[in-house]
Amino acid sequence: MGEEYNPNIRSITSMLSKKTMAVTLPVIVVAVILLIAFRNPADGNLTYHKNSGFVFGTSYNITYQSDRDYEDSIKAVLDSIDNALSPFNENSIITAVNNNKDINVNDDFIKVFTLAKEVNRETAGAFDITVAPLVNAWGFGFKNGTFPTDAEVDSIRAFVGFDKVRLEGRRVIKDDPRIMLDCSAIAKGYAVDRVAGMLRNHGISNFLVEIGGEIVVSGNNSQGKEWSIGVTKPVDDTLSVNGDLQMVMTITDRAMATSGNYRNYYVKDGHKYAHTISPSTGKPAESNMLSATVIAPTCAEADAYATAFMVIGKEQALQILRRQNDKHYILIYDDNGKTDWVVSKDLNISK
Repeated sequence: MGEEYNPNIRSITSMLSKKTMAVTLPVIVVAVILLIAFRNPADGNLTYHKNSGFVFGTSYNITYQSDRDYEDSIKAVLDSIDNALSPFNENSIITAVNNNKDINVNDDFIKVFTLAKEVNRETAGAFDITVAPLVNAWGFGFKNGTFPTDAEVDSIRAFVGFDKVRLEGRRVIKDDPRIMLDCSAIAKGYAVDRVAGMLRNHGISNFLVEIGGEIVVSGNNSQGKEWSIGVTKPVDDTLSVNGDLQMVMTITDRAMATSGNYRNYYVKDGHKYAHTISPSTGKPAESNMLSATVIAPTCAEADAYATAFMVIGKEQALQILRRQNDKHYILIYDDNGKTDWVVSKDLNISK
């Protein structure tokens, strides 16, 4: 372990994106897709289209083999999810919920809320979409915050917890009006799933969907091979200029998300404060995890679990993963000052 992988490939699309939420806020996902998007010789004249843009405060890159361009359909899916789940959108459903408006939530909101609750249960509370007020207080969320005192943290923790909020039909019921939700650490993964589902509904089987580093791949790339995806070394890099790869994996028909604390952080009085907030302490998590990559059946699952693993650390993450045989992983962690990693034995990895 520890040997560097430094590929020499001309066309590299780098997905260096940040999440802003700890357990629920967008975290950094750093992956590099090795991709040449032209024509697949195995499929004649079908072109590999590429649509790129910005949504949810980050970039998206979608490549797919088709006889037509689906950019308008892709944008429609992304807009619908932004209107449901973006806390940065003043007119979104989740903003209305946070502002205690009496509103019926839609199917997208219900699906994400329900999955978030399941992951919260499976991770013993490490993933919690109600942690938003703490994330904001530490200056990493959708509202500006200042460095909080211990007393301020404790006062906020009084109204943080998934047990304090529930769905009744299409209405969100809060035990305390100060409760705020932020689904950012699962919503981008969910958006990737929805775009992938739209492409499949149109009969498209070869594609890659990436939003802010969250990924779903299907079929083959333009060279007729499975998709190669690289995970960047978890080196402190707030400017997102580091592109060195820790390792490269080859996958298809799977979803992937990576979370890390090495881009979205700040240093105060010589101490590093990263954006991943622990719901149990109300403070930035101090686990041994440097980055967590999860490969799962859906990107929403991968997104949520990767975030939770940054809170609980390697050992507890492995305990959860051993109970769930439908997920693969790359966990990069600090071992007494040395970077090390543990990888699913059935992943196709090169270093």
